[in-house]
Amino acid sequence: MPKLGLETEVANQEVFENTLRRFREAQIALPTFAELADPTLIPETIQERLTALDPDRPHPLNLFRVHWYNTKNGDRFSQLPEHLVLPASLTGVSARIVILLADRFPMIHAHKVLATYGCLAPRVITGQFDPTRHKAIWPSTGNYCRGGVAVSRIMGCRGVAVLPEGMSRERFDWLESWVTDPEDIIRTPGTESNVKEIYDRCAELERQADNIIFNQFSEFGNYLAHYLCTGQAAGRLFEAISEENPDSRLRALVSATGSAGTLAAGDALKERYGSSNVAVEAVECPTLLENGFGEHNIQGIGDKHIPLIHNVMNTDVVTAVSDRATDSLLVLFNTEVGRRYLVERKKVAAEIVAELGRLGLSSLCNLLAAIKTAKHFDLEEDDVILTVATDGAELYASELEKILARDFPSGFDEIDAAEIFGRDLAGAATDYLQELTYTDRRRIFNLGYYTWVEQQGVTLEDFGIRRQQSFWRQLLDLVPVWDEMIRDFNARTGALPS
Repeated sequence: MPKLGLETEVANQEVFENTLRRFREAQIALPTFAELADPTLIPETIQERLTALDPDRPHPLNLFRVHWYNTKNGDRFSQLPEHLVLPASLTGVSARIVILLADRFPMIHAHKVLATYGCLAPRVITGQFDPTRHKAIWPSTGNYCRGGVAVSRIMGCRGVAVLPEGMSRERFDWLESWVTDPEDIIRTPGTESNVKEIYDRCAELERQADNIIFNQFSEFGNYLAHYLCTGQAAGRLFEAISEENPDSRLRALVSATGSAGTLAAGDALKERYGSSNVAVEAVECPTLLENGFGEHNIQGIGDKHIPLIHNVMNTDVVTAVSDRATDSLLVLFNTEVGRRYLVERKKVAAEIVAELGRLGLSSLCNLLAAIKTAKHFDLEEDDVILTVATDGAELYASELEKILARDFPSGFDEIDAAEIFGRDLAGAATDYLQELTYTDRRRIFNLGYYTWVEQQGVTLEDFGIRRQQSFWRQLLDLVPVWDEMIRDFNARTGALPS
């Protein structure tokens, strides 16, 4: 399956040599997957140089920051990922909901840059992408294309962002400041739910031989990067919680589907701790729950199809959250009135409230789904649910303005804050939640046929083999091979600092 990022040998020697020369000239070294999973393995010389380097610059060494252990001031890597443990005064449940915060990732302040690296690195070391002549095409609903453009800048090649025209203004502002040509921002029709339109545009672009599509929804490097890096980060965090409370039980990893990359971390946690995998979507577009369709504003979760890299047969629960709720919480958490209400009336610790701005729309979706999961399973204080804040509210300032104008034209006051809290947090219900049977999983799995076999040209054999868990376990065998190829590649370029 060469198009899906599963090569372990050099496919084109000429491309490989061209890439070596570019990386040698630009002094670009690649981190191994093992180093991104455990940054203590990153050479000391690189760690020292990073302390003086702006994380938001398109500098090659910032590839060694594509992991969960960065700090706010860019000092040495932290021992644990930055996270929030949300109190019952906010969530209304006894279970501990713990959110990994992704806004410390470099350049884009979102964890999708990890997915871009997971898709890109295997293509580079196997001679499938030539930065001296190829354009990197990054289909996305927002953050993945930003990560791809950032990495493309580092390599000195053209990165092309393909995303729906209805995404937040801040995403386009960022892209306009990073692309090398304004034409490298391609706006497709629709909003968050219009992934098919993105695929159609990429199919047109792929007809030009120099355009290489990095499809996060179908390249297994995305899955493996999250299985290894996000899975290990989440596992370390749970182990730290367990040290403080030995009775802790990891009950679930909750994540919106998106490209399904983050859900791969749930596979890793399930194997180690016996936790469940909870996949989340929008009520307004219930694809997994009802084979449904629709439009919504939970930017960053993509839907109306089943990603090829979603290990559906290992998913335990599907639940859905309304974009009305995520819109409302964006207001509650990011206005002075809302924050004051949480501190003064609901007695949520001020230091927790101050951090809630680190939750963007898809992060709020994950939070609400975690609350629904805790309520459905009657989880107790020793139970832990892990989830991810994929990006922060700074990407949605324009959305906040729209929501305030639409829903609170006369102004947002304390009564409005109380209504949001009561309806969307305290009143979060367990509707739109299904524990999956084998038959349910098979139904969701089969739905993917129409996207991947009929529309995208994946063979029926390659599609069907994903039913077996042995397929997903065997994917892990790719990583040490890729890491050895990365080490050899770096040795040939001489780009690793001495």
